[in-house]
Amino acid sequence: MQYRVISKTGDEISSLGFGAMRLPLKNGKIDRDKASKLIFHAIDNGVNFIDTAYLYGDSETFLGEILTDEIRANLKISTKLPSINVRKYEDMENILAEQLNRLQIDCIDYYLIHAVDLKTINRLLKRDLIKFLDKAKAEGKIKHTGFSYHGPKEEFENVVDSYDWDVVMVQYNYFDENVQASVEGIEYAASKGLGVFVMEPLKGGILAGKMPDEVEQVFRKANPYKSNADWALEWVLNNRNVTSILSGMNSMEQLDDNLAIASKTTPLSMSFEEMETVELAKRVMRNSLKINCSTCGYCMPCPQGVNIPECMKIYNEKYLFNHKGFVNQSLIDYYQYVGGIMGNEGSAGKCNGCGKCLRKCPQKLDIISELKKVKKEFEFPGVQYILLFVRHVGFPVYRQMVKLLNR
Repeated sequence: MQYRVISKTGDEISSLGFGAMRLPLKNGKIDRDKASKLIFHAIDNGVNFIDTAYLYGDSETFLGEILTDEIRANLKISTKLPSINVRKYEDMENILAEQLNRLQIDCIDYYLIHAVDLKTINRLLKRDLIKFLDKAKAEGKIKHTGFSYHGPKEEFENVVDSYDWDVVMVQYNYFDENVQASVEGIEYAASKGLGVFVMEPLKGGILAGKMPDEVEQVFRKANPYKSNADWALEWVLNNRNVTSILSGMNSMEQLDDNLAIASKTTPLSMSFEEMETVELAKRVMRNSLKINCSTCGYCMPCPQGVNIPECMKIYNEKYLFNHKGFVNQSLIDYYQYVGGIMGNEGSAGKCNGCGKCLRKCPQKLDIISELKKVKKEFEFPGVQYILLFVRHVGFPVYRQMVKLLNR
């Protein structure tokens, strides 16, 4: 495992960190057995930074249950104060106390303010954010501070300068090179000695999966042995100002692949030809991606039950992977995962335009307009009745026929 030093804190951090946002689930809850094996395997292979958040389901509680004092001795834990939940000063103290209890620790190594832009920081400053952070540090409840950024790149440096932060967390990948903090913002943070943690290095998995044929050809021609995830993660770790990439790994295969990449990639290790290959692939992809969504899920939950990230993911994949025909894989995925056939009713057509998702989107997408595109693409008048029939009549009949045939 490669390690990189944060100038402000002196900590050596593994270039791959474990993000606890997408832990494997079972019946809607964290699969304790699978998630524990993943985390312990990561730690055994040199990962020494685990990132979670108050809003990541029960991940804080889960980590508190499985991480013993002996394991924590060589591990840095990061969690986040949900800015959206703060209405008054007392909220910050109460949430921190709850998080310490969930994690079963006395002190949090890295405490970040979650999902901020300049407007959010200014709102929190009026509620004595600085007093809260200074007091929590003085009392030994947190060691280091930071923020995860979800605003425009033009405001990033202002937020960096709003307090004596130790680290920042930003979205950064080769497809979103100039979104949010941007390359210049990352360089600015690093110049002040701050650690830079990267979220969405694979853009919600899009950059790791099967690419459009034209993109696959670009990468395979350059190196037939490198995976798409290799290209994406190496590109991020090639930046000398990046401290660590945070990956939400939910399978052992994903974890081992990422461990291998992080163990061999050093800053400025990519050749000019490799960088040109990534740039070419990016140009080809941009011609196909319709909605610039990373499926981060910050827009959720939707009051109407719309599964916004999944709707946009399926819509994007239809064009990225050129799914054609009246009945195609994207259409099947849509009805299966959000249409209600399997009980997961979260289609775009349920959107009533309330707009509660808009202020939470890191990409500042016009989600309401985008969902209208998704609805137009996959839904037609009366489709909800067809899906109800398939779910309540078609599937039961099909399962009964299978039982009879297998007798």
